[in-house]
Amino acid sequence: MVLNQQDWKRLQLPLLVLGAIFVIIGLLAFYANNYQSQQQQALELQRMQLNQARQKLLSSGQEREMIVQYLPQYQYLLATGFVGEEKRIEWIETLRQIHLQHKLFSIDYNIGQQAIAHPTYLPNLGGFIMHASTMHLDFGMLHEGDLLTLLENMRAQFNTFVVRECTVSKPSGAKINATILTDYLKASCEIDWITLRDPQLRLPT
Repeated sequence: MVLNQQDWKRLQLPLLVLGAIFVIIGLLAFYANNYQSQQQQALELQRMQLNQARQKLLSSGQEREMIVQYLPQYQYLLATGFVGEEKRIEWIETLRQIHLQHKLFSIDYNIGQQAIAHPTYLPNLGGFIMHASTMHLDFGMLHEGDLLTLLENMRAQFNTFVVRECTVSKPSGAKINATILTDYLKASCEIDWITLRDPQLRLPT
């Protein structure tokens, strides 16, 4: 069948309408596909956010359990002075009480300035920074047991020190007299008082 010019004129409007319909269908398909893609992305984002929320909830639950589990130990370390500010006054008072209670001979002490320590025996401090204050002790003894008495009683009060070294000597010319109690021996010790601090926590001044 051969279409003449008049037939084409008659078909012009329907063809334009049909073309417009195809264009509209194409646009609708494009927007539908784009909308579906956006919805899938939004759904995937919601899934990711939900998973993150679940992980945070699980993590917070685990952290809460750890806090409940270790809080008493942490509070104990704070109370004993192992974590936080050092307790120089308490150390000296404990030393004085031990001296009076056990009737030890004279004790001379000196505490140096606190400094950051890097002990090889504690390579991992979990983010804490170790500080040490060195105490020099010089005191007289009737016998070696006085040294053990002093250190054991100090340890019972504060388990936060490390004995670097102790030397025991006998003064020249010292003689044992059974009728007189005197310090026949001299002891000299260096003790490191240990304190851990969390650098992220600012302690009150």
